[in-house]
Amino acid sequence: MMPELDHTAIWIVIIGMALGSFALRFLFIGLVGDRPLPPWFLRHLRYTAVAIIPALVVPLAIWPEATGGQMDPARLSAATVTVAVGMLFRNALAGMASGAGVLMALLYLGF
Repeated sequence: MMPELDHTAIWIVIIGMALGSFALRFLFIGLVGDRPLPPWFLRHLRYTAVAIIPALVVPLAIWPEATGGQMDPARLSAATVTVAVGMLFRNALAGMASGAGVLMALLYLGF
């Protein structure tokens, strides 16, 4: 049974997140959008996706909700194949497709 949630607290969190999201976007688009950024800053921005995507995927591979948070050989194998193919061929889409194929095959086989 879920506890009763306070509607005021929920709306405060929603409004706070909306304001924070707007402020972050406005900082780059509104204040800095018409100025050239220094090269060192642009170099660091290139690594944003490289840092965020693993942060989103790794918990799903190590503690998957589908297995109740227990490690699963199928998901770990798929993650390993995804990284290996992506690095070998320097192609993110090929890595994702091969990882998805390995995951579906291993789950179909009952691993």
